[in-house]
Formats: sequence, structure tokens, C-alpha cells
Amino acid sequence: MARYPKSPNELTGGMRYFGRMLDKIRLHACGDLHEDYHKNLGTRRTADAACCNFLRVHYRDLCERVKQGGTDDEILEWCFEKGRRLNEGDLLVWNEFMRKFGWNDFASPTLDAQKQKLGLTDRQDIVTMGDLFDVEEGRMK
Repeated sequence: MARYPKSPNELTGGMRYFGRMLDKIRLHACGDLHEDYHKNLGTRRTADAACCNFLRVHYRDLCERVKQGGTDDEILEWCFEKGRRLNEGDLLVWNEFMRKFGWNDFASPTLDAQKQKLGLTDRQDIVTMGDLFDVEEGRMK
């Protein structure tokens, strides 16, 4: 049965979205990731790509590390060792970017198209991709 990953608002090591990306990798590896998410896994101009770029790790390398097992925190530590360690300022910048992802930025057309596709254009409370994910995946009404 296809499943959805955790919310992009959950924190791992103080970092938004990272756990969701790992969830998608794990679910995809075992064939349980909802098919709607397959086409964008690690592709350019997605939250996955932005997260990997911010950490300075390659998505394919991250996938290999996730398949080896470990907790989200252990894998984040691996990212810090292979890429770069984030400080408080980095986390602030990243978390604010992810909190607003899809609101007046390059992801806005995708957000608008998905709202249209799902019949949610009347939902003025869905202003970010995180809002959309939480509604679409049943965490928010």
C-alpha cells in the first residue's frame, strides 16, 4: 500500500524537511511511496534538490547512505561530515526558506497547478508547498 512521507514541518536536528526527504527515500526503496512523488525524487528545482544543495551532498549519495540504515539524526550527521555542518544562522535561513516554500517563489507555479489539480483553488489558507502537502496527505483539513 502506498504511503505518504512525514510532514515537511517536522524537525531533524533543528532542520525542517530533512526527515521528509529521508522518508521519501526509504518509502521509495521498499516500494511504498505514493506514485505521485516518484517523478520529483531528487530532481532539480525541488525541495529535495534544494536541501541537498544546502547541505552540499549529492542526492544519489544520500540515497545510498539512507539504504545503509540509521536514524534521521545519524544520517544528518553523515551529511554534515560529507558536506557542511550547519550553524544556527544556516538553520534559520533554511527553516524560513522551507516554511515559505511555494509562497511567491519559483515553486509558486507548481503550488498553483497542484491546487488546481486537487480542486483546492478556493483554499486561501494553502499558501506554501508545506500547507499543500499537509492537506493532501491528511494532516491538515
